[in-house]
Amino acid sequence: MARVTNDGGGTSEPERRSRLADLADLADSTTKPAVAAAGPAKAAPEISAGEQLAAARREFAVLLGEFRRTAVLVPFDAYGSLWTADQGGVRWICAFSDEEALARFARAQGDADREWTYQTILGARLLDVMVPMLPGPAGVALDAGSDEGMLFPPVQGIVPDAVAVDLGGKQ
Repeated sequence: MARVTNDGGGTSEPERRSRLADLADLADSTTKPAVAAAGPAKAAPEISAGEQLAAARREFAVLLGEFRRTAVLVPFDAYGSLWTADQGGVRWICAFSDEEALARFARAQGDADREWTYQTILGARLLDVMVPMLPGPAGVALDAGSDEGMLFPPVQGIVPDAVAVDLGGKQ
C-alpha cells in the first residue's frame, strides 16, 4: 500500500469523506427521476436545454464553492514540486479529497512503493494562488482517475481572470 505523509503544512487533516463527495452524491440523486411507489406512471415535465444548462451551472457552482472551502491533499513529486499532469495543453494540479484517494492514485501510477509527501491546501488557495504561478493555462484535477473525479478548468469564474482561458463565447 502506498505510504502518504503530510509534510506538516500546518493545515489540519481533512475529514475521511469530503463534503464534495456528499454533494456529488446529492446532486446525482436529485438529477435522477424518482420512481413512484404506486399508481400509474406520470410523464415527467419536459425540461428545456436552457433549463438543464442552468441547473448544471447551479450544481457546479455549489461544488466549486465547497471545493474552495475544503482542504485537499496536494502531493509532491520525487523532486519536491507539486504533482501536476499535462493534458490537452492544460497543466492540472492533482489534488485529492483524502489519503485513500491519493493511495489509489499512487497505485494506478505504479508508484505505490515510494512515500508520497503531500500538503493540505484549501481549494481556494490552489485556484487563486497556485494556478497563477504555473506557466500557461492551469487548473485543478480533484481525485484524478477516480469515478468521483472533478476538473476545475482554467476559465473565468473558476481561476483569476488574468490567467483564465478565453473560450471566445458566453460562459
